[in-house]
Amino acid sequence: MKSDTVAINAFSPSKISKLINTQRREIFRGKSLHTPTPVPAIIFLMTSSGIAVVTDHRETLNGDKLVLRGLKFHGYHGVKPEEKKLGQKFLIDVDAWMDLQVAGNSDNLSDTISYTAIYRIVKEVVEGASHNLLESVAQLIASTILSKYHQLSAVRVQVGKPHVAVQGSLDYLGVEITRYRSSVDMQS
Repeated sequence: MKSDTVAINAFSPSKISKLINTQRREIFRGKSLHTPTPVPAIIFLMTSSGIAVVTDHRETLNGDKLVLRGLKFHGYHGVKPEEKKLGQKFLIDVDAWMDLQVAGNSDNLSDTISYTAIYRIVKEVVEGASHNLLESVAQLIASTILSKYHQLSAVRVQVGKPHVAVQGSLDYLGVEITRYRSSVDMQS
């Protein structure tokens, strides 16, 4: 299902409600309500011209992104006492979605976000205070990145533990979360 992007001039609740209802009618047109149909999540983004854009999250994730892969840090996360005392290696991947066209055209670092800035956030979280769950580590990384860099529309964080007490061969076990600008803005 292709999602449409619609520009609106104001955050009028009635306009937003009409738009959402129109999209729902289009989704369910000619289909039984008992047929499982994905309903798109709708978010609001601000463009450089200040116009609100209503879009589906999937469209956000198809755009440009910064990519950080295979970050390795020693941290003290886990529920077992030995994990908190001895620590272990953690593997982190981050995708951060933003429009990279201006930076691509200008070749100027001030038109993008430095990879090293995101790297430092990840390092501080993983090597910082102990968390019981990888979910909590990933959430703190994602929310910190989105809070600091308002140019980002979404961030995906994967946290892996390569050394786990599991019988069998594996690369790592872990979690992956995706957070959107809208979820951070609502918490503020």
